[in-house]
Amino acid sequence: MYALIVFLPLVGSVLAGLLSLNNQDRPAELVTVTGLLSSLMLSVIAFAEVAIGGTPITVDIGRWIVSGDFAAQWALRFDTMTAVMLIVVTGVSSMVHIYSVGYMSHDNARARFMSYLSLFTFAMLMLVTADNLVQLFFGWEGVGVASYLLIGFWYKKESAHTAAMKAFVVNRVGDFGFALGILAVYVLFDSVQFDIIFAQSSLIATTNIEFLGQSLPALEVAGILLFIGAMGKSAQLGLHTWLPDAMEGPTPVSALIHAATMVTAGVFMVCRLSPMLEYAPFALDVITIVGAMTAIFAATVGLTQFDIKRVIAYSTCSQLGYMFFAAGVSAYPAAMFHLTTHAFFKALLFLGAGSVIHALSDEQDLRNMGGIWRKVPVTYVMMWIGSLALAGFPFFAGYYSKDMILEAAYAAHSGVGNFAFVMGCLAAFLTAFYSWRLLILAFHGKPRASADVMEHVHESPVVMTFPLLVLAIGAIFSGWLGYELFVGHHWQQFWGDSIFILPTNSALENAHHVPSWVKLLPIGLAATGVVIAVLCYAIFTGLPAKIAALFRPIHLFFFNKWYFDELYDAMFVKPAVRLGNFFWLRGDRDTIDGFGPDGVSALVYRISGACSRIQTGFVFHYAFAMLIGVVVLVSWYVLRFKG
Repeated sequence: MYALIVFLPLVGSVLAGLLSLNNQDRPAELVTVTGLLSSLMLSVIAFAEVAIGGTPITVDIGRWIVSGDFAAQWALRFDTMTAVMLIVVTGVSSMVHIYSVGYMSHDNARARFMSYLSLFTFAMLMLVTADNLVQLFFGWEGVGVASYLLIGFWYKKESAHTAAMKAFVVNRVGDFGFALGILAVYVLFDSVQFDIIFAQSSLIATTNIEFLGQSLPALEVAGILLFIGAMGKSAQLGLHTWLPDAMEGPTPVSALIHAATMVTAGVFMVCRLSPMLEYAPFALDVITIVGAMTAIFAATVGLTQFDIKRVIAYSTCSQLGYMFFAAGVSAYPAAMFHLTTHAFFKALLFLGAGSVIHALSDEQDLRNMGGIWRKVPVTYVMMWIGSLALAGFPFFAGYYSKDMILEAAYAAHSGVGNFAFVMGCLAAFLTAFYSWRLLILAFHGKPRASADVMEHVHESPVVMTFPLLVLAIGAIFSGWLGYELFVGHHWQQFWGDSIFILPTNSALENAHHVPSWVKLLPIGLAATGVVIAVLCYAIFTGLPAKIAALFRPIHLFFFNKWYFDELYDAMFVKPAVRLGNFFWLRGDRDTIDGFGPDGVSALVYRISGACSRIQTGFVFHYAFAMLIGVVVLVSWYVLRFKG
């Protein structure tokens, strides 16, 4: 049963790929959706047995890699953390598959698309069930390859394949750090097996390692290198630039990448390695600072964007920052809790945005929307539910998980914890503001689309609205249902050995005893953000433009995404292009081609051409040449021997 959870999506992907050769779109959709729904049902059973029942299990597949003294087994690890991720991944992915049947109905390559989706899900399932770092790396890279295929699915669009390449390259930067981290772990522990690493972490805590010519704490170095991998995959500040561009893929891809699969891989990896990272306090501080900076960075950018999918994408980036600084203050259960709730309401928001785009004839610019809420009532209500959960309003999923993260950051009673708390509170205010900015611009006010577009605005079909309803249930109830299990006073009974926290790191426990103002502050900030958004975009509609003009430098700084793309373009892209052009022109064209095809071969060609001109075809020319030859030969003989 457990192996089927992982391999059913792979079987569906292979079959859909074969069916795509004959353009069998409907059978491919049936195969992939059935595979994912079956995997979801089995995941629910696994969750009941493993997480609720407290019986972790490891399924041995066989020996995988053997090289000298190194051996890596292929085994599937099912503990509480894996069981939670199985529900998240298969639950969201199955809804995305169903939604795609309707959303991609007019595409002529639906079978190929469904194959890619299932392959993506399989790679993520391989990642979360990994029993060692090498197997995790396999799933890690599989997710990267699948994301490249999905982001660049409409490969005939220049922007699509450029975005796919950008995602692939930026992630390779992070993956280089991840690979170095795995090598460092192997050097330290002589193993990549999780059980061995976790058991020996306390013994290795005082060990130093030579890195860049310096003797440094070994676990700190390994932890930071592994986190660099997480930064790329989970789009943290510095390696985030690929995430907004990933919106060039179809909307179901955006939902899958941003909600339940690729971007959550980094958070999962950090939480999985908690028994090791607990002995690397500096690495945890780095994780906290980067997460907090990402949360505020993405929130400031999100409030200035006009592409509906990009606004939600930057909200994903911001929420991932929350998860990381929760892990950084050793509140791993809170990070996993927010990962779970976020998957439901963020998938809901993306698929809801897709429904809006579908209704408005593929329009994505908020400035060309408005006045449609009566025509798409189901989508409108779903977007409200997703926004309320994202902003963290009481009784919605985000309220329980996000507020717990902020309370844990405050309760850490450390400098980095206080920094994360302040940044998180500011981000909570901005999140509510840009969420209601999106709602008002997309659904309210006077219609800004053309009359022809407005005439055809309609609610999405049932195959697209049904997944929204299912995800809305998760966005409402997952926080309430999961609070006691994930982060309650008895969280250790639920998580078991899958999460380890040192007794000295008591942020999660202290979070239950913070002052009332700490609990109420995020709600107050969120409400304030909503009120200001309503005032700016529903009542005093000219105010945003005046504020943008008044604070033009700041607005441009946020609108241009803190100029990270321009900075990287100047520092890395343009020098790389110039260097490539130099080697092409001077190395390939002038040197290799100059001495090769354009040198020796050209000389041979010229000589042979000259010789060919002697061959005139006239007998008297050949006789004359023979006569000259005889004269030369006789003359040489006479001079040589008779002279």
